[in-house]
Amino acid sequence: MATQINFPPALIELANGRDHVKTEEFAKSFSVAPQTVRKNYCQQGECYGIRPIKVGRNLLWPVAEIASVLTEGRM
Repeated sequence: MATQINFPPALIELANGRDHVKTEEFAKSFSVAPQTVRKNYCQQGECYGIRPIKVGRNLLWPVAEIASVLTEGRM
């Protein structure tokens, strides 16, 4: 049985129907600076337990995993 994820309304608005968001948007959803996210990614390969995909020079963060971390509080 699949687990249903509750998406916070602010995250739905931020993602605007996309499956992935850029680092700046990811940082905004966690109320941290984008540089904090980049530093965590460089040091650990993840941020808050979420691993992005790299497309060109951009890191794209999965919205479903962001919602899961925000709603379950596993930061």
